[in-house]
Amino acid sequence: MVSSGECIGDPSPLGLLCFGITTCLLMFEVTGWSESSFNIVVMAFAVCYGGIVQMVAGIFEFLKGNTFAGTAFLSYGAFWLSYFVTNFLEKTNPATFSGSFSVGKTLYLCLWGVLSFGLFIPTLRKNACLMVTFGTLTATFFLLAGGVWNGHVHIAAGYLGFVCGCSALYTAFAILYQETLGIKVPGMQPVKVRQVTNENP
Repeated sequence: MVSSGECIGDPSPLGLLCFGITTCLLMFEVTGWSESSFNIVVMAFAVCYGGIVQMVAGIFEFLKGNTFAGTAFLSYGAFWLSYFVTNFLEKTNPATFSGSFSVGKTLYLCLWGVLSFGLFIPTLRKNACLMVTFGTLTATFFLLAGGVWNGHVHIAAGYLGFVCGCSALYTAFAILYQETLGIKVPGMQPVKVRQVTNENP
């Protein structure tokens, strides 16, 4: 944790931008909005911005003492790096991927859905922006898992994933505008936790 005498900026907008932009780019491909050759751009973004830079943001979150954001940014940064490595190996060593691994891919995506749901729970005590981001992300991973077996479900995952990426971008700019301009945008208000007191009648 950074000592009180040191000053460090808020790395959460950076991490959210890394996640949001890379997610939107991938969903261009999943929905079929872009050509299949666009995948090379997604891979480049995945390793550079979605992977490495997002993990840097996660490290700084841990240095600030923010366990939730640090865990999220490092986890999803690792996800994008694994996406890059998998696609790179598939293109450079096609013989390795000659067999079908649909079941493994489904389980892989489901586990990311479980992880995202676990991270969604704490957002219920944070703000609506993070609730939407992690809620749609959870659903997107499970739809992608189903999309391994059904093309229509795969496309539906692309649309919802694009909403997820846009919500992450919205949250990032909301934090930036509030910190730099003092502008409070809808959805960033902290959730009010109702305290229950035991009072004798």
